Amino acid sequence: MPTTRLGAVALRLVNDAVAALTRAGVSLWGSRVLAVRGRKSGEWRTNPVNLLTHDGERYLVAPRGHTQWVRNLRAAGTGELRVGRRAEAFRAVELPDADKPEVLRAYLRRWKWEVGYFFDGIGPDAPAEDLLRVAPGYPVFRLTGSPATD
Repeated sequence: MPTTRLGAVALRLVNDAVAALTRAGVSLWGSRVLAVRGRKSGEWRTNPVNLLTHDGERYLVAPRGHTQWVRNLRAAGTGELRVGRRAEAFRAVELPDADKPEVLRAYLRRWKWEVGYFFDGIGPDAPAEDLLRVAPGYPVFRLTGSPATD
């Protein structure tokens, strides 16, 4: 968790490098580029994300909270995950807060080094009650197959 300005800058540089590699076709630690239609413009909007696979399901977690990509995905319900030129269409179902704790735990277990700063001291070993308490601030989407095939 970056506690200094230098730590925050270093983390930003790492995030930018991972995003650039993902756009070039190299996925690190499950990185993807999320593409979703803007809820007002209808144009594609992109954002780097970490795809989590947990208990056989795939999830997108928003560690920065209710961001624009979250609002767009809620409105569209579908999007694409991209790595280089490969694009995979999906449907997204937002989880209710009660279903988030174990997904948040798995997400933090994998990416706390990158996103822990946004969780205000909550880590993968936090009690379920703490994860449930913070769940409303972190949207989680379960991904299903292609919109054309569901």
